[in-house]
Amino acid sequence: MQIKVDNIYTSVACNRCTDCADWGPSGLIAYGACNAVAILDPRHKGNSAKILHTLVEHTKRVNTVRWLDTEKLISGADDGLAVLWSLDLKGGVATKLAALADHTSGVNAVDGVYRNTGDWMLATAAADNTVKLWIYQNDGKVHCFRTVQIKSGGFCFSLCLTVLPKSDQVLMATSSDDESVSLWLAEAKCQDEGSVESKFEFVHKFIGHEDWVRGLDFVTDGDDLLLASGSQDHFIRLWRISPRSQQQVQNNQTELAQLSEDGEEIKVEETIVRLGERAWYAVSLESVLYGHEGWVYGINWHKTENDELRLLSASIDKTLIVWSLTEMGVWLEQVRVGEVGGNSMGFYGGKFSNDGLSIMGHSYQGGFHIWNQNKEQPHLWSSNVIVSGHYGEVRDLAWEKEQGSYVMTVSADQTTRLHAPWVQKEKDSSSTWHELARPQVHGYDMQAIALLSRYKFASGAEEKIVRTFQATANFIENFRHLCHIEDDTAGDSLLDSLPKGASVPSLGLSNKAVYTVERNTENSGAAKEEYPDNYFVPIQLQTPPQEEALMQNTLWPELQKLYGHGYEIYALAATSDGSILASSCKATNAEHAQIILWNTSTWKILQKLSGHQLTVTQLSFSPNGQYLLSVSRDRRWCLFEKQQQVDPTSLTSYSLAASTDKTNGRHLRIIWSCDWSHDGKLFVTSSRDGKVVIWHKYGTINDSSLKGWQAFGQPLELKNESVTAVAFAKNALSSQNEAYLLALGLESGHIRIYRFAQGEWQQLGELNKNLAHHLSVRRLQFRPCPQKFWHLASCGDDHLVRIYDIQISN
Repeated sequence: MQIKVDNIYTSVACNRCTDCADWGPSGLIAYGACNAVAILDPRHKGNSAKILHTLVEHTKRVNTVRWLDTEKLISGADDGLAVLWSLDLKGGVATKLAALADHTSGVNAVDGVYRNTGDWMLATAAADNTVKLWIYQNDGKVHCFRTVQIKSGGFCFSLCLTVLPKSDQVLMATSSDDESVSLWLAEAKCQDEGSVESKFEFVHKFIGHEDWVRGLDFVTDGDDLLLASGSQDHFIRLWRISPRSQQQVQNNQTELAQLSEDGEEIKVEETIVRLGERAWYAVSLESVLYGHEGWVYGINWHKTENDELRLLSASIDKTLIVWSLTEMGVWLEQVRVGEVGGNSMGFYGGKFSNDGLSIMGHSYQGGFHIWNQNKEQPHLWSSNVIVSGHYGEVRDLAWEKEQGSYVMTVSADQTTRLHAPWVQKEKDSSSTWHELARPQVHGYDMQAIALLSRYKFASGAEEKIVRTFQATANFIENFRHLCHIEDDTAGDSLLDSLPKGASVPSLGLSNKAVYTVERNTENSGAAKEEYPDNYFVPIQLQTPPQEEALMQNTLWPELQKLYGHGYEIYALAATSDGSILASSCKATNAEHAQIILWNTSTWKILQKLSGHQLTVTQLSFSPNGQYLLSVSRDRRWCLFEKQQQVDPTSLTSYSLAASTDKTNGRHLRIIWSCDWSHDGKLFVTSSRDGKVVIWHKYGTINDSSLKGWQAFGQPLELKNESVTAVAFAKNALSSQNEAYLLALGLESGHIRIYRFAQGEWQQLGELNKNLAHHLSVRRLQFRPCPQKFWHLASCGDDHLVRIYDIQISN
């Protein structure tokens, strides 16, 4: 049996760090995503976007990423490592070329330049108050030839390298917490015996900023160099470095001496510095740019084919500005984009595309914003379709129950997100997945989710309340259009009665329904006055929504708050018809470990089920709703069976039908996960001790607590592993011998695919950290599909949401 697994969707946000994303010459964007480096194609299939790769080598948060050429990039992380990567664009294979491992603390700035000598000079700065310079040779050897100690225990915020025009010498600019920018000159030559002969000297200090400098970038302007610096003082300063002849230097000194003798005030407009033994350069302040009202975090130059210079600045004030030089020689604002609404906190960085026709910014919430310039009308800029994602641990997910038309996820970043395929009908039937809605933006870290119907769900967070939500009319209209949904009986029955949208008060947690939309902005009504920052505005989407639209215009109104638990909600599950909702909370005793069943038509408690002593970690109803399975930190599972109703008017009730105890339980550690097979004949449990057990009902009821249920075949035992997630496929692998398809998620981040038939396990494949997750897998779930194919969704502590297409052949 052969298996082929393709990743059709990856969703993850950019880390909340300055200079954490870069747009390379190849057209790909590389950015830090938790402990990995994600490679994003912003022009996938023309006007879509897709994350192509995740590169895993770091063990802690990636802080900075920089492209060096079309295939090489360097990343730095909190683990003290800087990693040099090579990405084969045609083969799609990424290779680690070198690990720069001399730092003793987190690396926060990296850069590199290629020299005529045929090697790379790299620079890394870290929280250990040092800047290190490296030589990387094409044979794979790397040497650290200089360590610069920042004086007085200072911290280097940013650095950049450039090759001095008409020279092999390298200039390095660094900014530290003394509010200045330092200029350094470096030379290095590799010897045959493997050593490096080097010269390194301090050249000049640029003084003028009144707060920390967070962004630096060099560009060549003829024989000159321009250095741009962006600071938390809201200003951008441009510094020019120009070559001078010996005669010009002497004339300058004579002129200064004459001014001194005449007693006139001396105003030094430029400083003469020596770079190397013979070269003289004049350093001067070219211009001071002021346009931002907040800290300037990102600076990036672009030179057009006509050698015209443009500068991009990104600020925490929610804007990106493109600056250009006028015919009068004055730097002015050419275009300003951004003004992101909702709860956004502005941009942490910005970059030009290689052709200069697009600009990108990454925001506080980790989302990307891309604007494309109209070639025919250069003053017009339009938004680009992009992939968004969570910036915290993704703790649970659930497919839409009927056809799996979307998957919904909840995260520690306090959001609930809806991911669905965008079908471009005018081109072909192919689709790319995107975030289409953010139904819940909460004030607590999210923990669990359960879908009640196509347009209704329940969520649980680190609070004692279960909250339920229903879609809006505006969402259904856009969802049908973008996903090409033709048969939508559930939507037809609701559309006329649903509110248009939802808004959330600035200091509130509940989404309020908006039934009427005021079109006149001058008389916007009481609702808009109450919620001025987050008021709903209906939108007709032709493409997946941008970050600002997701935050402000895709909320779902809250239906009900369900009170009953004494501690934070931990797990949720619903029957296939959505009529019953089960919930559990964190618990240290039997009373709080009770499972509550809710009637979703009245939102009242049906009953409380006792059986566990500690937190119930996952709940799962059998496909026909006959059984409710629960697993717990107390190393036991409990099976509750639906009771026959004598009176049709009586309420549904469940009773404990079977459970494990110390004598018959197969698991010795916490049971993390459970699931039912598609036919309801089997269920599976997995635990921290690496055991995965399939259970079925066999024979007559006996006197033990299992009541006829027993392990089917031998348990699967994975040594030195913790199985944190498990899922059955929603259709049979083979109907002849009752073969089942299962997926296991491990604490290491790997995902394994198994075939289970006649009590025997067969591993079909394994997805490593680059293809799966690099931290614990939190949840796996197969897509409910009537067709004979398998889509598997996964989420984990590494902020990633992934969807795989699994193809199996004999």
